[in-house]
Amino acid sequence: QVQLVESGGGLVQAGGSLRLSCAASGRTFSRYVMAWFRQAPGKERDFVAAISRSPGTTYYADSVKGRFTISRDNAKNTVYLQMNSLKPEDTAVYYCGLDPDDTYAGPLSSRGSRYEYWGQGTQVTVSS
Repeated sequence: QVQLVESGGGLVQAGGSLRLSCAASGRTFSRYVMAWFRQAPGKERDFVAAISRSPGTTYYADSVKGRFTISRDNAKNTVYLQMNSLKPEDTAVYYCGLDPDDTYAGPLSSRGSRYEYWGQGTQVTVSS
């Protein structure tokens, strides 16, 4: 019953910025851990970032630390990914995921298997 819709992707030059959004519906958004993953053609789906319910603890892949910022606005049922200093290797389809286990008290996870709901993805292309 959960729907996730990503938006904000597009074409940018290396060094530029994009802000991705993921709007959620169907469940109480504020109680769930949210994450971003990405997948390039012919590659595995890779973890990008995750954010906790509250007060908003974050966790990032080493490849994006210092460049990307994940945040959430519970009043809007939306999670964001601000991407700065983009590189050609950031080119991929970006997906948001939701972990429906609202009782989980462990650390933020980079495992895709924890996130059972996914959006359709939004394409990010970075030119050199």
